Amino acid sequence: MTSPSVAGPPEPRHDLRSGRGEAASLEAAAAAAAGEGKRAYVQRMFSDIAPRYDLLNHVLSLNIDKGWRRRALRALAWTERPDGTYLDLCAGTLDVGAMLVRQTGFRGRVVGADFAVPMLQHGAGKAPRTVLSPVAADALNLPFADGTLDGAIVAFGIRNVADLNAGLCEVRRVLRPGARFVILEFSTPPSRLVRAGYHAYFHHVLPAIGRLVSGHGSAYTYLPMSVTHFPTEQALANRLADAGFVEVTWQRVSFGIAAIHVGRAA
Repeated sequence: MTSPSVAGPPEPRHDLRSGRGEAASLEAAAAAAAGEGKRAYVQRMFSDIAPRYDLLNHVLSLNIDKGWRRRALRALAWTERPDGTYLDLCAGTLDVGAMLVRQTGFRGRVVGADFAVPMLQHGAGKAPRTVLSPVAADALNLPFADGTLDGAIVAFGIRNVADLNAGLCEVRRVLRPGARFVILEFSTPPSRLVRAGYHAYFHHVLPAIGRLVSGHGSAYTYLPMSVTHFPTEQALANRLADAGFVEVTWQRVSFGIAAIHVGRAA
């Protein structure tokens, strides 16, 4: 299996000088979060914010996201096949893949797939290409043969897939029977008190900081909107089962701010 180059065109710039331009950007974000024009918006938006993506991820989550990723990797149970080939889906800047290849005892390979090429470019150098290979690919059309991968993980990316059901089925297609698929994704806290604080931060503080640091008018407004439109934990578990995954489980982390789903390919 070869890895296509991630070289691409110059990164697009998002112009915030026009008030109308910013309003149109926010309208596009709201439409994308609801599913309209999602693929094009997501690809363009993540390409725009790639230079500051890692910084904002860790700052805006107060570095809690690193612990979530470690828990998700434990759920992947890669130790069952430490020399296997694993997929980091919607890989972005390759944080998860780089964390996996650094695990003590890991002797395999990780392929990081994303269709926003500038994100992959900004993740270059986090690990040698011999163990972490970036691949420019759409989650709905993965360039792997049926049943060839030993596991897959996606962190905060599955809600950005234009067709969730088709995306889950595509992951199932490329996994060998028995391989695990782990989803780490934002959710809505069940506690009313936690939920109130979470919504205040997620819908007001985060967009303001994200807009200031990234220079993008709508990216960090789209992100909380997309969580609002994403299925609940049990609904996502049901969709995993419908896509051909068995032994599907899920657990909340950090009072339900995020959740980890795990399923095995049937």
